[in-house]
Amino acid sequence: MEVFKLIAPCHFGLEAVLKREIQDLGYEVSLVEDGRVTFLGDAEAICQANIFLRTAERVLLQAGRFRAVTFDELFEQIKAIPWEHYIPENGKFWAAKATSVKSRLFSPSDIQSIVKKAVVERLKEHYHVNWFPEDGAEYPLRITFLKDEAVVGIDTSGLSLHKRGYRIRSSRAPITETLAAALLMLTPWKGDRILVDPFCGCGTFPIEAAMMAAHIAPGMNRSFMAENWSNLIAKKHWYEAVTEANDLIDDTVITDIQGYDIDPAMVKAARENARDAGVEHLIHFQARPVKELSHPKKYGFLIANPPYGERLEEKSVLPELYRELGEAMERLDSWSVYLITGYEEAERYIGRKADKNRKIYNGMLKTYFYQYLGPKPPRKKQGL
Repeated sequence: MEVFKLIAPCHFGLEAVLKREIQDLGYEVSLVEDGRVTFLGDAEAICQANIFLRTAERVLLQAGRFRAVTFDELFEQIKAIPWEHYIPENGKFWAAKATSVKSRLFSPSDIQSIVKKAVVERLKEHYHVNWFPEDGAEYPLRITFLKDEAVVGIDTSGLSLHKRGYRIRSSRAPITETLAAALLMLTPWKGDRILVDPFCGCGTFPIEAAMMAAHIAPGMNRSFMAENWSNLIAKKHWYEAVTEANDLIDDTVITDIQGYDIDPAMVKAARENARDAGVEHLIHFQARPVKELSHPKKYGFLIANPPYGERLEEKSVLPELYRELGEAMERLDSWSVYLITGYEEAERYIGRKADKNRKIYNGMLKTYFYQYLGPKPPRKKQGL
């Protein structure tokens, strides 16, 4: 079976998490760059990656990689790619997105126009036609330029992979599903440990955690662009990947995952989202302010995306909110706490410097992942 180069973009700063996920699926990682991981895989890998990867934003089939500093060079390099191998005569193709950073070709709209023309010229010569109906499967192209080097990919996912299909109801500043999953993977939390999110909003952290605990693949309840690529991927590969995902689900797992929010409407939305994700029975949601946060058990995990003043009206309440969070952390003195926030004064008002601090870009927004590491629980005595 043909081996492709596949590109999985991710949030900046989380490439190592995605790399580990890809390797755990059994595929060879060939390149790690800022915001993306390239790996080798066959048609089956495209199905597996889309259905099972929790931290990738999408999966692209790399069609070409080259240097170009003029539009003539771009045209010729694109035309040299064997597009007939990927796109059938009735395929619908267009340059869906172009980005350019530190490159001489910097106009996305011009790049998109040149790419489309070059692909058309290549396919005209191969199929010996002057007009394409484009009424078949869709093959959206994505082109990124960085320091004059272009990477050209065909999008196998369609909608971004963070759109799992369960989050119909959303809060004002939700964390994406892929970012939430990646941050959970950066902690030592496992499904048999306590997990609390005191700012749960629409429930993303608790729901992603519950899906991990129950081994529910993130792409179980959605479709993908490449499902219609019968010229490249046999339908049986999609069926087999979905069957494997279904077989892995453990719906009987016992969890202690809790989501709290001060807004009862958000708690209701989180509960409905959890129901749509199939994990409502694994999470306890409740309307509760952070100042009332406590837990009788020790050695738990707190993970949250607290407000950090994206809107001006929030800024005045942040010092008190983070003070209350710090007081809750004192009550949970054996717990480990993980916070993603763009609030620069977070540590000051919490009253404690984080043990670790990781810079992560949430879209274009610079945030920090503060990690307060609690003691490890005592080892359980092994039975004789």
